[in-house]
Amino acid sequence: MINLPVVRQILLREQVDICHGHMGTSMISLSTNLVAKLVGVRTVYTEHSLFQFNDAAGIHLNKLVKWFMCELDAAIGVSHICKDTMVLRAKIKPQDCFVIPNAVDSNKFYPLSWEDECKKDLDTITIVYVSRLEYRKGADFLVDIIPAMLEKYPTQLKFLIGGGGSKMAVIKNMVEKRELTDKVTLLGAILPNNVRNTLVQGDIFLNTSLTESFCIANLEAGCSGCLVVSTSVGGVPEVLPPHMTYLAETTTESIMEQLEVAMERVIEEKRRMKESEKYRRRKYDEKIANYNRIKDIYNWQ
Repeated sequence: MINLPVVRQILLREQVDICHGHMGTSMISLSTNLVAKLVGVRTVYTEHSLFQFNDAAGIHLNKLVKWFMCELDAAIGVSHICKDTMVLRAKIKPQDCFVIPNAVDSNKFYPLSWEDECKKDLDTITIVYVSRLEYRKGADFLVDIIPAMLEKYPTQLKFLIGGGGSKMAVIKNMVEKRELTDKVTLLGAILPNNVRNTLVQGDIFLNTSLTESFCIANLEAGCSGCLVVSTSVGGVPEVLPPHMTYLAETTTESIMEQLEVAMERVIEEKRRMKESEKYRRRKYDEKIANYNRIKDIYNWQ
């Protein structure tokens, strides 16, 4: 709060017309919007996250948000579920809250070329998991899912895991204990410009998040040509069309069930690809059509 006079000075000196804040946990964002309103500047706030209503942290945060956002001119949620929870949390008028989804940079996330697609092994199916290895991202599910799936598909399946976090040691220990190092590749933390190169190596993208307001990772995976299996939390069902994603409850059994459905679909498609080059080309054209559809729906223009 001691910086509020400086914020006021900047708003007046720069003749700001609109003050746009992000993140309900950012005090500088909330307090700046409050000062902006006091000096006659229009205010907008964008929420990217979902917060609980039934835990101590969520209750106190919601009280702060309600107080700071009482005079907002407009608010934005990245999904319909994000908008709905923000209206309830901050007591914003529904007509003043809008949905603008996240976008994807289609110049950075796109399928393989036809020549590179033809080089992919039709006898192997790769499940890609790219995420922070943390509790909120559901990384604990991997400890049970990976051994069970490899037991069911011992010759066909491989896992490619990218990301770092507190659960890395647990997953690494499981891989070594069960002697799965030849089937599971742990990449560790990967640079943003290498995410697409990781995604295109896979056939199925797995997301196990416990909470998501949008999940841009699913969008990037879909753009890169992956079939998506994801937990059905928050705004996830709003992101991709049904033919590109399989949704599961946040249980090991449900995630495995949807993974198996996706696996059987990919197995059948690869079997037919071996028999017909024409069919393989048709499936590739479907990937490109899906990419173009996502590119048109989600962009910054």
